[in-house]
Amino acid sequence: MTHGAPAKKTPTNDDEEVVPPPDGGWGWAVVFGSFMIHIIADGFTYTLGIFIVELMWYFDEGSERTSWIASIMVGVTLGSGPIVSSLVNKYGCRTITIVGALIAALGLGISTLANGVTTLYVTIGLLAGFGFGLIYLPAIVSVTCYFEKKRSFATGIAVCGSGIGTFIFAPLTEALIKTYSWRGALLIITAITLNCIIFGALFRPLETTRPRRKRTTSEMAVEMVEKEKLMAINEESDHSPADSARRSAHDVALNGETRKIDQDKPTNNTLMVSTAVGDASLARMARSQPHLLQVPGDVAGEDNRKFGSYGHLPSNRDAEMGITVSSRKGSTADMRSQHGGSGVMYRKDALYSGSMLNIPEYRADPKGFSGSVMRIPEDTGSGTTNENEKVKVCGLIPCSKESYDAYMEMMDFGLLKDPVFILFTISNFCTSIGFNVPYVYIKDKALELGIPSANASFLLSVVGIANTIGRVILGYISDKPWLNRLWLYNGALTICGLATAFSAFCDDYVTLIVYCATFGFTIGAYVGLTSVILVDLLGLEKLTNAFGLLLLFQGIASLVGPPIAGRLKDNLGSYDAGFYLAGAMIAASGLMLFFIPCLQRWTKSKTKVSDVSTKMAPIH
Repeated sequence: MTHGAPAKKTPTNDDEEVVPPPDGGWGWAVVFGSFMIHIIADGFTYTLGIFIVELMWYFDEGSERTSWIASIMVGVTLGSGPIVSSLVNKYGCRTITIVGALIAALGLGISTLANGVTTLYVTIGLLAGFGFGLIYLPAIVSVTCYFEKKRSFATGIAVCGSGIGTFIFAPLTEALIKTYSWRGALLIITAITLNCIIFGALFRPLETTRPRRKRTTSEMAVEMVEKEKLMAINEESDHSPADSARRSAHDVALNGETRKIDQDKPTNNTLMVSTAVGDASLARMARSQPHLLQVPGDVAGEDNRKFGSYGHLPSNRDAEMGITVSSRKGSTADMRSQHGGSGVMYRKDALYSGSMLNIPEYRADPKGFSGSVMRIPEDTGSGTTNENEKVKVCGLIPCSKESYDAYMEMMDFGLLKDPVFILFTISNFCTSIGFNVPYVYIKDKALELGIPSANASFLLSVVGIANTIGRVILGYISDKPWLNRLWLYNGALTICGLATAFSAFCDDYVTLIVYCATFGFTIGAYVGLTSVILVDLLGLEKLTNAFGLLLLFQGIASLVGPPIAGRLKDNLGSYDAGFYLAGAMIAASGLMLFFIPCLQRWTKSKTKVSDVSTKMAPIH
């Protein structure tokens, strides 16, 4: 009942109702698929530094030129987020993940034929980077679709694959390169990447509808009585507005159009008619003669008890009038029926990885929340929402309406007017500059200290296992009501940055292990708590927009971070300056966020002063 066939495009049929995410069932298969994809995709990404060392020696290139391979790949993976979101919204998580696995494998496979680092910029950097970008977003969104109450636990399991993948791939890559050279190792990893197709196939679209319960004989009898009453009233008022409305509704039904009826309140049995489609005759009847559209209290009460906030049980009267009931007003199923495509990214909480119990809207109405949808940006260029309609991004690139909606929601730069978001964006940018430097250069740094190659590669395994432990512990305590999540996030980044800067003083294997464990544990907050902090600071309504812009800036910062450290190495002959810079950027990113409460108070006081000035302004 909770998985199987793809969701239908008309979930508002009378014989269907919207169901909440199951918090289990097939969702655990989705979690497993996401976990394995994180192992493969992130395992390769975070151990690419082992390949970088080999490629520097093989092609006789400097640190800067070779590091661009990793920088371009990570930058494209993150920067493609808004584009990937639009594709997911159109085609769904499963399809995009499979296509991404094919593109990533193609890029890695072609790389085995490269005769220079410039070719690898394209094959690994652009092709594989975009392929992993197509995998990255669906691997998270697919899990959030299936879980609400257990979401924090489920996403925690899924993203732990990242650290475990780093732990596994570091010695694996080292052994493959030693045995088969870098070309053979890359070919084997290409075959491993193709397994993402199988794991992506587990991302079945969540069924958003299920057949309604069959009506009992007593319920059918009550409906027949009400139907007869309605027919009697209609016969007595042939020329009344109600008769006109009934004929209008019949004509609309013949034309294939429907009216959506939403419950005003759970305790109110009067049905309010939407005038969004067609003429307003039904709405006029609802205002002038509301008793004609009233559900008997006993039937409505029974429906509310059995179906909660999902909607009322449709009657034969509704079907006769050509009216269909929209279960869960504002649900993603409803949005999909209006806009076409999968509609996954229309959900406000699609990118939220924390516990839903932290969301006030969810605590207020858990049953009615799961169908909530985000604000759909207005399309000033067209007044229609036909799913077959094509719109153009930047006036050049044609795409479907639902893809355009998701893209524009993520790329709405109006959020950059918010001082709090600006500060958080600057912090993320600084973190991203230093984030990849240890992953890319820690092995080469260890080799310069005379540490054997196998032991140097194992340092990345230490980062991976510490990262897994860090994500679990930090994610667990971040859900505690007594803890300030922002301070936890800031403190973790500050410690991570200081440790990275002081790693320049690590001159033996033991101290490097201590540094890698510290780095891996604390950097887990950056990856695992970003969406949670965004919701705390900006609210759930702005999460999709904020996350999309952050991915864009993270991609830019990740693109330039390792090459800067590489240039310092080439010029100064040591990685110390690069690690100083990376550590300073990460530490600064954490320290600056401690000023957010002050900024919030300043913004709030400024708003109050503005409101008072507006009220006191003389009226001319």
